[in-house]
Amino acid sequence: MSFDVLRTLCSTPAVGGREEAFRAVVHTELSPISDEHYVDAMGNAFYRRKGKGTNPRRIMIAAHMDEIAFIVRYVTKDGFLYIQPLGGFDPRTLVAQRVLVYGRQTLPGIIGIKPTHFTTAEERTRVTPVEDLFIDLGLPGEDVHSLVKVGDCVTMERDLIQIGNFYTGKTLDDRVGVYTMIEAFKKFAQSDDDIYAVATVQEEVGVRGAKVAAFGLQPDIGIALDITIAADMPGIEERNWCVAMGKGVGIKIMDSYSISHHGLVEHFRTLAEERGITHQMEILPKGGTDAGGMQMSRNGIPVITLSIPCRYTHSVVESVHKDDVQATVDLLVAFIENSTAFAV
Repeated sequence: MSFDVLRTLCSTPAVGGREEAFRAVVHTELSPISDEHYVDAMGNAFYRRKGKGTNPRRIMIAAHMDEIAFIVRYVTKDGFLYIQPLGGFDPRTLVAQRVLVYGRQTLPGIIGIKPTHFTTAEERTRVTPVEDLFIDLGLPGEDVHSLVKVGDCVTMERDLIQIGNFYTGKTLDDRVGVYTMIEAFKKFAQSDDDIYAVATVQEEVGVRGAKVAAFGLQPDIGIALDITIAADMPGIEERNWCVAMGKGVGIKIMDSYSISHHGLVEHFRTLAEERGITHQMEILPKGGTDAGGMQMSRNGIPVITLSIPCRYTHSVVESVHKDDVQATVDLLVAFIENSTAFAV
């Protein structure tokens, strides 16, 4: 694994609808090894490696570029910023965090909070709604008004680090999915089918990019790469863990956006067992991936999600296990190199 590549992916901003800087990083990684590449009108980026078979199918591998973030919705006369969320941050995790505001220049800021000395007992026990949070840039109001406007993007500020066997930081949802897509696309020797690595836009606001990308590409099979909830922690019963850290790639059976194609589920399960790739079966009761967008494209296509277990999702300390990331890459490569073994 390349920690430097993953760290670069995690640190490059990609707010929904403004993924261009991140798309450039993906292009640097994938364009040298692709036979064809293009970007559609919505901003989805496609990279194709031609299949060697006589009648190649189109296999779409999708991982989303956008991160949960914010845009500026109001600037007070004193220069404090109020924000509109793009995606589902847990508001419990936001107070007293550092951010970056992309105005006329990139500005560091903090999400402020009223001092405890000026709060009521009730205020100290409730979560502050996102609409009540504000950003302090440490600048006079007139300076802020000259540098920031309504609609400017805001991302969280936190470096990716390694702790024990974990990589932890912001935006692993879904930068680790993009990373596994890049690694598998580079690693596989050849396939009889056409393999498309597709970096999608606007997943966090309704899997919008994947819907458009699949409609245009018309793939025969869709594979989404994303994180899933690893709830193996104190306070949660084991029967509700969904997946566990360090137990391998998650082969998704269903979530609230898609039901994976049963044949694909069984094929990936068998492939993992035969190759000795650590894996676990996943049912996610709430949430979804790009598979949901691909599945309902045109007349419908068979889809599945390969999931990387992640603790503390939608926070700035999202955490994945390095062995689970590698298992995801290994299983995806194994499928691609023998893709014709699966017939719809």
